[in-house]
Amino acid sequence: MSGVSGQSGHDPPDASTRTHQLGPPRQSGEAWRSGSLLSVRSLAGQVFLLQLAVVMLLVATALVALVVQAGRDVMADARHRTLAVAQAFANSPGIVAAVNSANPTAVLQPHVEAAGKAAGVDAVVVYGLNGITLAHSDPHQIGRRVIGPYSAAANGKPFTSTFKGSLGLSVVSAVPVRGPDGSVVAIVAVPVTVERVQHRVNRQLPVLLGGAATALVLAAGGSALVGRRLRRQTHGLGPTEMTRMYEHHDAVLHAVREGVLIVGGDGRLLLANDEARRLLDLPADAELRHLAELGLDEGLAELLASDRPATDEVYLAADRLLAVSKRLTAPHGPAGSVVTLRDTTELRTLSGQAEAAGERLRSLYDAGLRIGTSLDVKRTAEELAEVAVPRFADAVTVDLLDPVLRGEDTSGAPAAISELRRSAVAGLDAGHPLHPVRELIRLVPAQPASTAMAEGRPVLVGDLSVSGIWRSEQSEGARRTLDHDIRSMLVVPLRAGGAVLGVVIFWRAKGSPSFEDEDISFAEELATRAAACIDNARRYTREHAMAVALQHSLLPRALPEQSALEVAYRYLPAQAGVGGDWFDVIPLSGTRVALVVGDVVGHGLHAAATMGRLRTAVHNFASLDMPVEELLGRLDELVAQIDAEEVTAGEHGQGVITGATCQYAVYDPTSGRLAIASAGHPGPALVRPDGSVDFPQLPVSPPLGLGAGLPVETAGLTVPEGSRLVLYTDGLIEDRSRDLDAGLDALREALTGPDRTPEATCAAVMEAIPSDRPRDDIALLVARTRRLGPDQVAEWEVPRDPAAVAPVRTACARRLAEWGLEEAGFTAELILSELITNAIRYGAEPIAVRLLRTEPTGSADAGTLIFEVADGSSTSPRLRRAKVTDEGGRGLFLVARFAERWGTRYTAAGKVIWAEQFLHHDAAPEAEELGELLLDQWDDTAL
Repeated sequence: MSGVSGQSGHDPPDASTRTHQLGPPRQSGEAWRSGSLLSVRSLAGQVFLLQLAVVMLLVATALVALVVQAGRDVMADARHRTLAVAQAFANSPGIVAAVNSANPTAVLQPHVEAAGKAAGVDAVVVYGLNGITLAHSDPHQIGRRVIGPYSAAANGKPFTSTFKGSLGLSVVSAVPVRGPDGSVVAIVAVPVTVERVQHRVNRQLPVLLGGAATALVLAAGGSALVGRRLRRQTHGLGPTEMTRMYEHHDAVLHAVREGVLIVGGDGRLLLANDEARRLLDLPADAELRHLAELGLDEGLAELLASDRPATDEVYLAADRLLAVSKRLTAPHGPAGSVVTLRDTTELRTLSGQAEAAGERLRSLYDAGLRIGTSLDVKRTAEELAEVAVPRFADAVTVDLLDPVLRGEDTSGAPAAISELRRSAVAGLDAGHPLHPVRELIRLVPAQPASTAMAEGRPVLVGDLSVSGIWRSEQSEGARRTLDHDIRSMLVVPLRAGGAVLGVVIFWRAKGSPSFEDEDISFAEELATRAAACIDNARRYTREHAMAVALQHSLLPRALPEQSALEVAYRYLPAQAGVGGDWFDVIPLSGTRVALVVGDVVGHGLHAAATMGRLRTAVHNFASLDMPVEELLGRLDELVAQIDAEEVTAGEHGQGVITGATCQYAVYDPTSGRLAIASAGHPGPALVRPDGSVDFPQLPVSPPLGLGAGLPVETAGLTVPEGSRLVLYTDGLIEDRSRDLDAGLDALREALTGPDRTPEATCAAVMEAIPSDRPRDDIALLVARTRRLGPDQVAEWEVPRDPAAVAPVRTACARRLAEWGLEEAGFTAELILSELITNAIRYGAEPIAVRLLRTEPTGSADAGTLIFEVADGSSTSPRLRRAKVTDEGGRGLFLVARFAERWGTRYTAAGKVIWAEQFLHHDAAPEAEELGELLLDQWDDTAL
């Protein structure tokens, strides 16, 4: 095939690399390469010698022509030059006067000599009509008679003549000199020898010869290059060998019963034999056309145009199956490939079966990737329906039991199942006659779905139009299904762990082949994989529901009543499941309110349980009225202890480490002060009454469990009345799709604006969240501040003197009267007297009394009275029952009896003993009960 390759226009390999040769053996190596070009036996040598001979002949001919033309140019130049000089001298000014002068020779001789030298001629001669020379370039010729044919010039006609004289071949031109009347008065003759002019031409001959030699060398070199290329393309073969090779090539190429194609490196078809044209139905002008223009099958065309080899790959061409083998010609030849084609149409049936099996295997592989991507039962059912359409069925419906959709265990025998819920539909248009998604389907005995679940096997209905049971049980639905061109169905039960989850029904419409027995195995395998995924999703749904229930039980179910803040909240669980975010609103003494927001890292039951433990701890610490920084310090110690317990209890000493953050704030409505501290938690947002938003800078403290005993810093703020304090977890502002700054900007934009209620603020913030299923939990707490007015607060300074109790009690009674609470005055005076007496006896100065009244906040109560007695001592009283022999110790018992709550909180200057009295309409105790209880108040002592 080397001769064919030579036609491609690419350089073929040297003869030494060919795998076979036709004709006598060749020399190899450098000796063959150097001598083959001049060998007359090779086609390349013959062509080279012929080209060289032709070039030499052309160069010689051109040289002769140039020489002949140069001789002609010499004679023409001599005639033109002599005539021009003669005419110029004959017509020069003053020549007539010089001829007619007394001594013409003296006047003309200098001019004649100068003109002869300037014009490069042999002589310039002026003679009279009598033939006597008047002036001559050679002074010795003056006065001599001129012999020559000058009669024409004497008659007034110039002439030019060639003659051979003593100096050789010469050219002479004669021109008459006319007087003013037009008569001829003299004749000017200018002769020049041809040798003189030829000398100038001879100086150009070396240039002509050099150019001819150069042209000969270049032509010979070009012929050598052409000959070398031809030698390489013909592999040094002679004409006879070439003829024999191409005869063998044609015989072999067109006689074999296999198609042969030669494709160039640029994707063009270089050669196709008769069998290849027949198999591929190629057009007559297929050669030299691009493969993409030949109308070949896409897969076959891609193979032929690629640079990969192939062996017996099967491709469809029209109605034939072709086994295609392909080999690349490089590096043993030019870029391209040789392709052979064999007709294997008899393998079509087997190939079709193999292709169908391969397609089903690919479908099962895809199903393994696409089914079960989420732990959602409904979504898994949808994935099962989508993966089978349109590869296996024209439509698919999935029906599941309601307990499966709820994540519950299925109970009862499969035969007793009477209802299924349509969970997924794929492959049907909006007007299909089948039950829609979410509709409850009531099963009928002997129906294919009932039979499949009861017997645990697939049920195949090849032709619905002739299925009596299906038509009789669903007469109206069957008619509408057939009208929709649905003709065949295959029902497969969904079973996992011995329990029936539902059924999947595959449908095929008119125009598709009906289901056959070989389709059952594929449908069962697909249903088995899907059932396992659905069961996993069901189990996850059950566990997720349990975790959500646990989480909800640990979060606040309702906000406590308090008068300092108007509060609203939102909690949005993460997409991945329950998390550890929490929030709290905790009423404290003195109308103060604590706001808590925390976040336990991670998701699942462990995070939810840890959140519950931390929330309970915060409640307990808050009930002790701890300062903000002390509460977070105690919480940090608790988390560190939990981590230590987890590590100890974990397998191989490796437990689950708790990571948590918390923000704790206490708001006092009497002063508008907010004490807030954060342990690794994002800072709050403060929306002022004018709608501006600020993010106060808080001291940075490490997350809980990482503090290592370091003190927590507290920030103090004065919050204007009507401001909204926004606390949140990091899920609100941080996400993988945006950074923290972008989240804070979005929160600022959502909060900025006119005054809104906390509920409306929560709605606006949640609406600004990009997704309703975030990757992390979101806890949001919005509190609008209230302030106690001056008419709700009464304060007195008390000296450390028992006599000061009565004036304060009297002032308290007056203030209660101003508030319209005279009926509660006696109880209030009793509580206040006991608290002041206790501070005077056992406390330290300064002693101060504060009386607070809170307004009702929508309840049936009339409000609350709060008594606070502050002193400079840090000792705290405790309640105990006095013995019969004790003289005192019953004062705090009275306070505890008539107050709803009482307690002690510590301040930087000492402590505050407080008590709360709810203002009910029937708040006054009975007189007899008061009398009995007041008998011992004067002897009260602290324990």
